[in-house]
Amino acid sequence: MRKIIGFNPFNSTKNLNVGRRVALGLQWTGIASGLLLLVSPKLSTATELFTPPPLPRLSDPKAYLPPLIEPFRLDLNLTRRRVTLFRGNSPVKSYAVAIGKPGWETPVGKYQIKTMYRNPVWINPFTGEVIPGGSRDNPLGTKWMGFWTDGKNQIGFHGTFNRSSVGQPASHGCVRMLEEDIGDLFKTVPLGTPVNVFWDKG
Repeated sequence: MRKIIGFNPFNSTKNLNVGRRVALGLQWTGIASGLLLLVSPKLSTATELFTPPPLPRLSDPKAYLPPLIEPFRLDLNLTRRRVTLFRGNSPVKSYAVAIGKPGWETPVGKYQIKTMYRNPVWINPFTGEVIPGGSRDNPLGTKWMGFWTDGKNQIGFHGTFNRSSVGQPASHGCVRMLEEDIGDLFKTVPLGTPVNVFWDKG
């Protein structure tokens, strides 16, 4: 039979007397006051204070941390008519785009992706005609990623079935992309992704 002996550092004589009366065969004691009192089966009156060994040091603590996932951003270079996807400071992919034509220039500045839609409906701003989402007559293609609005008009990245317009100043301010490219970008970046729009100073 094993018994737990409490250890009181302020009254160790009393505990040792208790230890002397414990039957032989006692193997170990419980934890008391943060210390272990060990009674030997051979020397029932002997006591030892046991301190656990220190934990091994890690040779490279960083190896045990989760990887740092840097955020995405989009740089839209109007001069080169390309948008580049960055993760942190590292470019990931670059896509050709169509930008706003003279008089309908794509706005320069720092924005973020605010809206993302599949098969967006398009309303002709001049006639009011509604083109349903998914139609090949829809100039927004199958994906929309909006980053600018004045409360009435919106500008964003979107697909196009007019492939020959990509790489040209051809839109009313929006950024046209090939359907496969906008699909790739749509599934990669989340809402809130920063968008930097600029003319190349070089």
